Amino acid sequence: MYLRLLIAISIAALLSSCTTDPYTGQEKASNAVKVGAGAAAACGLLGSLKNNKTGRRAALGCGIVGLGVGVYMDEQERKLREQLEGTGVRVAREGDNIRLIMPGNITFETDSYNLRANFYSVLDSVALVLAEFEETTMRVSGHTDNTGSRDYNMELSQKRARSVADYLAGRGVSATRMQIRGLAFDQPIADNASAEGRAQNRRVELYILPNPA
Repeated sequence: MYLRLLIAISIAALLSSCTTDPYTGQEKASNAVKVGAGAAAACGLLGSLKNNKTGRRAALGCGIVGLGVGVYMDEQERKLREQLEGTGVRVAREGDNIRLIMPGNITFETDSYNLRANFYSVLDSVALVLAEFEETTMRVSGHTDNTGSRDYNMELSQKRARSVADYLAGRGVSATRMQIRGLAFDQPIADNASAEGRAQNRRVELYILPNPA
């Protein structure tokens, strides 16, 4: 799987980094990208010859160095968008980071931190991609509107973030990759003065970051 992943990313890097020769009109990839993609594929091949998880992870990390973090995150973003199309989860790209915004109306019942049963399949899709792209860490943050006391909302936001993280961990995403935070109503994305704004603020966000070099 790791070899296939690295080869796919290498091809994506080559295709996205082509330039047009002003004299011949032909597209060609830059030497830097060719070298990086080749290094990634070579690392993946070496990793595929190892039978232990440490070797495979080292090979994938080597591939990231060869390709660049941006290309690695590009491929992860592409797969997340494919998996989450039409689910109500918004995928946002912020530099080399990816943010998944999960609205409260599709994740939890009112005043509950138990996941809705029809949201399991959505999180299953997220877990598949996160488990494939192991060279990332995540911040799982719970958010509420400003209805009720801050203490109540802080506890609820923490429990909701924990519910999402626990579900992902149960689907093969290492718990050590996830940092869990409850932020109550400290970081609104809309105006709490309206019902529509409060609905947007009730959410869980999954912020995906590449591992530091």
